[in-house]
Amino acid sequence: MAVQQNRKSRSRRDMRRSHDALTENALSVDQTTGEIHRRHHVTKDGIYRGRQLFAKAADAE
Repeated sequence: MAVQQNRKSRSRRDMRRSHDALTENALSVDQTTGEIHRRHHVTKDGIYRGRQLFAKAADAE
């Protein structure tokens, strides 16, 4: 098992953890349907930037 050679200070520990914070997902409203979706992602309807990319999952079943 690894054992540290020197104790890390609170400052060094916290600086290492500075990148661990969670961020909110950037949400956007679709212009055509008004649906809320993640930015730069396809909506559940299969629409991206006003274009229908693929059929709905419900239609495929």
